[in-house]
Amino acid sequence: MTTIFTDASEFADDQLTGFAALYADRLRAVHGGVVALPSGDSIVAVVVGGGSGHYPAFAGLVGPGFASGAVVGNIFTSPSASQIYSVARAADRGRGVILTFGNYAGDVMNFGIAAERLRREGIDTRIVVVTDDVASASDEQKRRGIAGDFTVFKALGAAAADGLGIDEVERVGRAANAATRTLGVAFSGCTLPGADGPLFTVPAGMLGLGLGIHGEPGIRDVPMPSAPALARMLVDGVLDAAPHTGGGRIGVILNGLGTTKYEELFLLWGLVAPLLAERGLEPVDAEVGELVTSLDMGGCSLTLIWLDDELERFWRADAYAPAYRKLAAPIAALDASAALFDAGTSAASAVPDSSPAARDLAAGILGGLRLVADLLHEKESELGAIDAVAGDGDHGRGMVKGIDAAVSAATAAADADAGGGHLLAAAGQAWAARAGGTSGVLWGAALEAAGRSLGDTADRYTAADGVLAVEAFADAILDLGRATIGDKTLVDALLPFRDGLASAVGAGRPLAAAWQQAAAVAAAHAAATSALTPKLGRARPLAEKSVGTPDAGATSLGMILVATGGLLSRKDDE
Repeated sequence: MTTIFTDASEFADDQLTGFAALYADRLRAVHGGVVALPSGDSIVAVVVGGGSGHYPAFAGLVGPGFASGAVVGNIFTSPSASQIYSVARAADRGRGVILTFGNYAGDVMNFGIAAERLRREGIDTRIVVVTDDVASASDEQKRRGIAGDFTVFKALGAAAADGLGIDEVERVGRAANAATRTLGVAFSGCTLPGADGPLFTVPAGMLGLGLGIHGEPGIRDVPMPSAPALARMLVDGVLDAAPHTGGGRIGVILNGLGTTKYEELFLLWGLVAPLLAERGLEPVDAEVGELVTSLDMGGCSLTLIWLDDELERFWRADAYAPAYRKLAAPIAALDASAALFDAGTSAASAVPDSSPAARDLAAGILGGLRLVADLLHEKESELGAIDAVAGDGDHGRGMVKGIDAAVSAATAAADADAGGGHLLAAAGQAWAARAGGTSGVLWGAALEAAGRSLGDTADRYTAADGVLAVEAFADAILDLGRATIGDKTLVDALLPFRDGLASAVGAGRPLAAAWQQAAAVAAAHAAATSALTPKLGRARPLAEKSVGTPDAGATSLGMILVATGGLLSRKDDE
C-alpha cells in the first residue's frame, strides 16, 4: 500500500516534483514530465512515456544514452496529448522526435494526437509501440507493452546517442520490439494511493499468470509453484513465443514488480540462468532488479531480447539515467542554464464573439456540467469497482478528474462571456488534458466536437441543434475509438441514445422529453453490457472475467444522460 502522500489525487504530480528537484543537475520538469538537459550534440529525441506508478519507468530512464524525455500521466493512466506534445517540444533538438510507449488504447490515441500536432508544426515525429507481453494476445500487434518497454527504449536511446538519423533510429526500435518477449506473474495486487484495498487480489496459495503492469488481473490463477518450477514457467512461457529469427545471444531482464525484493530475484536468476543455457541461449549483460514496476504489486517478469550484432551493441551501450547507469556516461557537458520550451504554459485562445442565445446556452451547459460533477463524485467508487473487475480500476477517478477540469474551464469561459459552443469545446479540451486515459481522450474529443457543432452565432437554438451536437459527440467517439455495438464499450449505450433522441425529436417531441426517453434506453443498454465480452481495451485479454459486470464507460455514460435529462425536464417546468 502507498502510505506516503498528501492529496491522493495529486500523488503523481507531487512525486514528479520531488524527482525533478532531486535530479535538477541533469533534467528539468516541463508540463507533463521531464526532459534531459541538452549536451552539445544534436540527436534524435527519444520520448518515452505512460502512466505513473511504474518507476523507474518512465522518468527514471531520462539521461545520456537513454531517453531524451519522459511523459508521465496520472497513476496507471495514459498522459494527455497536451502533456506529450509539451515534453516532445521541449526534448526536440532539430533532428526529429520518436515517441515510444506500451500498447494501450489511451496511450495509442494520445501519443497519436500529439504526433499529428508535432508534424503539423514541422517536427518529424515517429511512433514506436511496444508489444512484448506474450500472455495478453496471440496476435503480436495486439499485445500489451510491459517490461519490454525497457529493451526497446534502451535500443532507441542508444541508437540516437550514436548519432543515427531518425529513419535508422526508428528502424532499430522496431527491430528491438520484434525481438522482445515478456511473461509476468503476480503474487499479490497493488493499491492506489488513498484506496482502501488493492485493485485485485490473488487467492492465498495461488499465482496470477500473465499480469499487466497496470494491475490488470492475470489470465488465470495457478497454484503457487516452487522457485524452480516458477523459473521454468517463466522461461518456457517466453521461449514458447520466441521470434522465428532469434539467435543464441539474448539480453535479459528479470524484473521485480514492486514488493518482490532483490534477494528473491537473485535467487530466481540462479534458477533461470541454467534453464536458458540448457536451451542454447547465452545471456548478455543480464539485468536483475526493478525496472518496470506496478506500485506495490508482488510479482516478477522475465524479458528476453534476441540480439543480432547491431542490437547487442545498443543493448550494451553506455547510459546514465537516474535509475539506470551502464558505465558512466559523462554529464559535465550538460547545460543547466538551457531554456527548455514548455508548451503547457501557452496562453489560452481568445474567446470569440457570441450571440445572446449562445451565452444563454452556455449558462445551461455550465449548469449541466456542474450537475455531472456532483454525480461523478458520488459514483466514483462504484465506477472504479466495476472497472477493476477486468481493467485497472481507474475509470471513476479518471472521470472525476476530467469533469472537474471541464467545470473549471467552463466556468472561466462563462466568466469571459463565451457562447455555449466555445464553452463546451473548452470543457472538452480541459477534460482530455487532465483526465488522460482512453475515457479522457474520448470524452474530451466528443465534447469539443459537440461544441463546434453548436457554434456561438445562432440567434436561437432548437432541439434539432441538440440532435446535431449529440451526433457530432458520437461521431468523434466512433472515429477515435473504432468501437461498434457489441464490443462492450460506451458505444453500446451511446448509439441507442443518439438514434433514440433523433427519432423522438424528429417526431416532434420537445428536447427534454426526447432526451429523457432516449437516456432511459441508453441506461438499459449500459446495464445489458454485463452479458457481453469486451472486444477492445484493457479488458479484452480478460474477457471472460468481465461477463456479469457491465462496462464502466457505458455505465457512467448512462448515469450522465439520465441525470442531464432530469435537469432539462426541470428547466422545462420552470
